[in-house]
Amino acid sequence: MGLAERRKALGYSQETLAGILGVDRTTVGRWESGRIEPQPPQRRGLAIALEVSLQELDVLLTGLRATGQEATGQQSSDHQRAGDTDEMIRREFLRILTVSGALAALPADEAGALTDGGLRRTPADFERMNSHLWQVYHLARSKGSVYPVIRDQLKALNEELAGGGSRSRSLLSPAADLFQMAGEVAFDGNRYTDAAASYSLAASVSRDAAAYDLWACALVRHAYLDMSEQRYRQAAQVLGAAERLAGRGDSELSTRHWVASVQAEAFAGLGDLTACERALDRAEKVRDLTAGSTNGGWLRFDGTRLAEERGARYVQLGHLDLAETALTTALAQTALSSGQSYRRRGAVLTSLAAIGAKRRDPDQVLVYGREAVGLARASESGYVARRLQALCVELGPLSGDRRVAELGAEIATLSTL
Repeated sequence: MGLAERRKALGYSQETLAGILGVDRTTVGRWESGRIEPQPPQRRGLAIALEVSLQELDVLLTGLRATGQEATGQQSSDHQRAGDTDEMIRREFLRILTVSGALAALPADEAGALTDGGLRRTPADFERMNSHLWQVYHLARSKGSVYPVIRDQLKALNEELAGGGSRSRSLLSPAADLFQMAGEVAFDGNRYTDAAASYSLAASVSRDAAAYDLWACALVRHAYLDMSEQRYRQAAQVLGAAERLAGRGDSELSTRHWVASVQAEAFAGLGDLTACERALDRAEKVRDLTAGSTNGGWLRFDGTRLAEERGARYVQLGHLDLAETALTTALAQTALSSGQSYRRRGAVLTSLAAIGAKRRDPDQVLVYGREAVGLARASESGYVARRLQALCVELGPLSGDRRVAELGAEIATLSTL
């Protein structure tokens, strides 16, 4: 049974189901044809409407993926759905995971004697390339455009591991770094299964390398997957493990402060204001660190985003005046003229639009929401699109305003990016 069959079994038309979920009828049609999938904020409502569990909904969607690919008769481009049908990168991931376990288990002299060949590229070469890729990733409007380069870097890394040599074990950290970047690209593109696999592999290889900060950061990124589907308790558990790992890492790095910042989001999702503010206060202490507390790659937390983080947490908790003060400050800090990312500014704008929705102020929703939609289109960011999809849940009481209804329809189309 597919989505359409389940809908019909319950006596719903596409229009009726769309009305229940607050989406356009054509969106329901795309779901049922397998051309797009519901965003995480929509899945829970869809499962409830269809009277199935989230796991059962996933089963219904699984059969539609292949159908949708056959119906379009097209292969997805790298920057749109990179990795959906590309098994090569998964094989590269798994190969590095297998080799890293062997290298970690063997004594150093035996690991270096796997082959007689020397390395053509040193670990430092890979670290420099990874650092460059992170810079490209953060500056790119379309994050998926970095995917082909990540794939090539993985292939080169595997070739070096196959070559062996006394420094093979030192390649584990660059591999874990690269996995995290691949996970970020997948997460931004709404490919949660690929993102979860990438972060899990990053954590596994970081463990083999005894790289506690890398390991903690992989867990932080994995926690975002749970929070994207509102599994805040599970996220808090993962972040608790990340906090302990960060405590064993380099005290000069900002890892533990980033963990605290993300813990604040999990606590806000659980409705715990006290724990949220304590976590934010711990995160604020990043300002006491000296220069060099971040590496510009897998660890970038330097406190510059704390105003928007605090504002977003207050929105979650319903403290709208406190949220607006923090977010207005953050918006000034994310002016595009200063070179800040579309993704970051889009998130702040969406939070300000959410405040307008909670206040039943359509003008505030429209001012901030329209700009956020424009940035989501310009950047092709799945992250901003997800934030806007979550905003749609708040727009229900304002749906009688034609302008707000039109904005909701625009947001619904972002899922096709």
